[in-house]
Amino acid sequence: FFVPQVLLLACAEDLECVPGFQQKVFYIEKPFEFTEDQLVLNLKFDDCKGNNKLNFEVSNPDFTVDLDGSLVALKNVSEAGRALFVHARSEHAEDMAEIFILEANEKRGALKEILKLEGNLGIPRQKRAILTTPILIPENQRPPFPRLVGKVIRSEGTEGVKFRLSGKGVDQDPKGIFRINEMNGDVSVTRTLDREAIANYELEVEVVDMNGKTIDGPVRLDISVIDQNDNRPMFKEGPYVGHVMEGSATGTTVMRMAAFDADDASTDNAVLRYNILKQTPTKPSPNMFYIDPEKGDIVTVVSPALLDRETMESPKYELVIEAKDMGGMDVGLTGTATATILIDDKNDHPPEFTKKEFQATVKEGVTGVIVNLTVGDRDDPATGAWRAVYSIINGNPGQSFEIHTNPQTNEGMLSVVKPLDYEISAFHTLLIKVENEDPLIPDIAYGPSSTATVQITVEDVNEGPVFHPNPMAVTKQENIPVGSVVLTVNATDPDTLQHQTIRYSVHKDPAGWLEINPTNGTVGTTAVLDRESPFVQNNVYTALFLAIDSGNPPATGTGTLHITLEDVNDNVPSLYPTLAKVCDDAKDLRVVVLGASDKDLHPNTDPFKFELSKQSGPEKLWRINRLNNTHAQVILLQNLKKANYNIPISVTDSGKPPLTNTTELRLQVCTCKKSKMDCSASDALHISLTLVLLSLLSLFCKSL
Repeated sequence: FFVPQVLLLACAEDLECVPGFQQKVFYIEKPFEFTEDQLVLNLKFDDCKGNNKLNFEVSNPDFTVDLDGSLVALKNVSEAGRALFVHARSEHAEDMAEIFILEANEKRGALKEILKLEGNLGIPRQKRAILTTPILIPENQRPPFPRLVGKVIRSEGTEGVKFRLSGKGVDQDPKGIFRINEMNGDVSVTRTLDREAIANYELEVEVVDMNGKTIDGPVRLDISVIDQNDNRPMFKEGPYVGHVMEGSATGTTVMRMAAFDADDASTDNAVLRYNILKQTPTKPSPNMFYIDPEKGDIVTVVSPALLDRETMESPKYELVIEAKDMGGMDVGLTGTATATILIDDKNDHPPEFTKKEFQATVKEGVTGVIVNLTVGDRDDPATGAWRAVYSIINGNPGQSFEIHTNPQTNEGMLSVVKPLDYEISAFHTLLIKVENEDPLIPDIAYGPSSTATVQITVEDVNEGPVFHPNPMAVTKQENIPVGSVVLTVNATDPDTLQHQTIRYSVHKDPAGWLEINPTNGTVGTTAVLDRESPFVQNNVYTALFLAIDSGNPPATGTGTLHITLEDVNDNVPSLYPTLAKVCDDAKDLRVVVLGASDKDLHPNTDPFKFELSKQSGPEKLWRINRLNNTHAQVILLQNLKKANYNIPISVTDSGKPPLTNTTELRLQVCTCKKSKMDCSASDALHISLTLVLLSLLSLFCKSL
């Protein structure tokens, strides 16, 4: 049976009677539970006139005060709050006593702590008309409802007045959870509460008259929902994956597991303890890891030697972690999660060749991979501790070989990158070294097995003859006589150990101008070389020749010949345009500007010389004026009648000797009216007929 200890902090024993409670403030130590009919303490009230019609009211309906002042629990009470108010009234006096309930570890009697406690409770020390104390209600209560949970006391009595309650949970959403008896101030709850939904309610109580006018208040009434252990711990941040390096020291932290409990964090309902329920696999030890029961830190507990990735059944461990509330007590609720721990590889095994010597055979003149070098490495294939890096450390002075890593197989692919020549060297010996991408750990080194020898045999093949030089270049003048010698080609056989003969042939001769002596390689012309031919590009004619040895099968080499052709004045200049039109009443008698062009090259082209053939008749009809090196202008000396005229014009280039070309310019004299030109012939060719008649007359006179 629990006997509370009463600490008297404020006590004054007067010689004369003072109406009211003889002690107004009490401090009691909170028991594990107030049991039914348990005497809590004795209160002494005296109105100094006999205590007629004495009545007591307690703020918590689970307690009552007998007429002799005994404060008694009406039932078993585990949570009574932090304070109780007792209001006493008689015919001649009234007063209020306060009982503060302290935790066992609180320092009773220290004034500072007392004042702090009273301040936290929100209880002012002055006299008030409405007396409230915080109400504590356990969550998850079962029906029946409503349930009486507290009481509001008015020190001046309740006759002719009513209590009114307001706030969230009464007349604000969620509405209707709490209500108050208007007449006596009893506070009731109407339904089950959920602390995780709403943990505290701040209500207001006021006293109104029968017309609803406020007389006292409002005064705050705090209602707190007492947590029940109705939420299991939950692991919300998964998946949980941790890494630890193999060979790590005992006690190395791998990861932290943290669970969440929605219950009140200030109670044991949310105090969690962690435990490892299961480890998979169980080798090399069934207890590879330990979890701090309070922090949730997972650490290694085996020696570094056992934490060897290469000897483990699997480098991945799965731990089933349990979190239990109530501080891990048997009555606590549990939640579980799986923690995956990966043993990370470190480079503690060097790569080693599967054999000390490798063989390879390659034909001369061929490039590409010739052999794959195989290695073994016990480290993790997904890491740089396994991936191999190869290097040639001897036997490659000409840089004819390269080695690269096959990313899928980790093999070393040895390649020929510069064609080998059997006639220079038929054998090659390479020394190959293999390392890892990641450096080895300090106490491990590369050994003899990390180097290997590769013996390479070069096979002789029949190589095609080679032209010297290639390409070949020669300069010749165009139009040289057919049968002229252009040059003699030279090809040799690289297979010096084989005595073979070489024959020549034409492979590609676009214009069909050349031939080659099959024995001595002399190239001659079979047609005139024309620089102006469409087969000549930028003055260069290109032909291909073959050199074929006598091997079995024969091998062929190709040589290219570039013939640069020098220009000869073998093209007469041409005149443009050859047609011009003019109106018969034209005021501007400048008929046309003529241009000349020549297929040859300078100096066999411009400046050109323009001339008119000798004009016959009583008067001259036109003249030609030179404008520049390539152009001249034909000008009429008078207007002509509508007709077609042919004007012979000669143009001469500047070559040595020069070439002349005579071209007739056809001039149409047309009738022009209203911007329309009519050039239909009305007369015969006027000038040309006259010239013909004059020519015939001249020949006749000469014959006479």
